[in-house]
Amino acid sequence: MLVLGIESSCDETGLALYDTKHGLLSHALHSQIAMHEAYGGVVPELASRDHIRHVLPLTEAVLAEAKKPLSTIDAIAYTQGPGLAGALLVGASIANALGFALEKPVIGVHHLEGHLLSPLLSPEPPEFPFVALLVSGGHTQLMEAHGFGQYRMLGETLDDAAGEAFDKTAKLLGIGYPGGPAVSRLAEFGSPNRFRFPRPMKYSGNLDFSFSGLKTAVLTQVKSLKENICEQTKADLTRSFVDAIVDILVDKSMTALKQTGLHTLVVSGGVGANQQLRQGLNLAVKRCGYRVHYPNLSFCTDNGAMIAFAGAMRLKHWPDEADFSYSYTVRPRWDLSDITRY
Repeated sequence: MLVLGIESSCDETGLALYDTKHGLLSHALHSQIAMHEAYGGVVPELASRDHIRHVLPLTEAVLAEAKKPLSTIDAIAYTQGPGLAGALLVGASIANALGFALEKPVIGVHHLEGHLLSPLLSPEPPEFPFVALLVSGGHTQLMEAHGFGQYRMLGETLDDAAGEAFDKTAKLLGIGYPGGPAVSRLAEFGSPNRFRFPRPMKYSGNLDFSFSGLKTAVLTQVKSLKENICEQTKADLTRSFVDAIVDILVDKSMTALKQTGLHTLVVSGGVGANQQLRQGLNLAVKRCGYRVHYPNLSFCTDNGAMIAFAGAMRLKHWPDEADFSYSYTVRPRWDLSDITRY
């Protein structure tokens, strides 16, 4: 089965072709970072318009790369939610129009399921069951995964997501957008001992997260320094901030593995590309006797490959989810637990 995947939930337009026999054949991505940088964050209306401009050229590009004509597509998968409503509607309308024209099934995919499954696209994919750490700009969650569609929430953020805290800290310090990569790069030059930030909910006794207090601690420290914030001070601040984020994520992930009795951790989402987090998790799993898997760096951020793969797996396991009515809606807010099948 050849599945075309369309991702348009936020500020990246992703297209991909996944073959259930031969794996990922091609993928293409257009990022809107340069466009949104001037505003310090994503502007929904601009994001939607940019998806419209790029989704069809990217579709043509992945078909050309895979040397597959449009008529060979067996199904179309698209991100139905969660995400920005206008951006989601672009992918949903294109997917259903193609499905109608080709008389092929269409399936709406949960964005977070795509992220959760993205490490399975690697050359050495993890095997179920595992604990999944979904950590991005909009979500920070720990899930227990026992198979396709078999997920149980273990803990999630009660306020800001980790990636959101990165972005807000970067904006506070004036070090660029998107915040995650900028903060991470600057932190490499910082001292770990100059500042000490709190680790919210590290000792809460559960697997939930909270990052708003950490963000506030950075703001308080910046205000106390008044105008005396040189580049080295910014580096020291970001180093302490990153250390706190990594400490929390590593500790909660190890606790989740211990509580579930599982031995494999799968990390996905944009923050999963953070090198300090990867280093911290690698050391922790080695110390505790666990294993950790990451997606390819190109699949950490939003992409069409994860949507094509998730759609293919859903159609393979539950063909009744295929939609031939071509009437669609999007779900800007959508709990991952709504799609579980046991």
